[in-house]
Amino acid sequence: MYSSKPSVLACVSSQYDCDRVVEAARKLANEEDCNLRVLTVIRPENDYTIISDQIEYLNLVAKEADADMTFVFSVDAADATAEFVTENNIHKIVTGMRDGGTSNSFLVELDRKAPDVEISLVDKDNTVFGMKRRSEG
Repeated sequence: MYSSKPSVLACVSSQYDCDRVVEAARKLANEEDCNLRVLTVIRPENDYTIISDQIEYLNLVAKEADADMTFVFSVDAADATAEFVTENNIHKIVTGMRDGGTSNSFLVELDRKAPDVEISLVDKDNTVFGMKRRSEG
């Protein structure tokens, strides 16, 4: 376990513009007096040389935000993220808004698998939105 202090988790993919997610999560972690963690889940069959520059950049962004960055290799990003949330005292999650909300999307699955953790979404304009939970109707 990282710390007994709760953490905010920035969930990022291997894209340069995910720096906005880390920045929004850092702001939230500061406001809530929490640690900041950064997680990216990568499919095991990827050619990692294609994304190595992006991963290196996001790792630097995480360091600048005083956060550690964890890489998990899994075919099920929502399941891997939910497991990380459970094992690491994650209080809130911040992620991007890319996936469209289909029934098998990352956000819908993560909502099912980590129902007690608040999820915030950051759009391309850096606007942060709270995710309405399924249980909230």
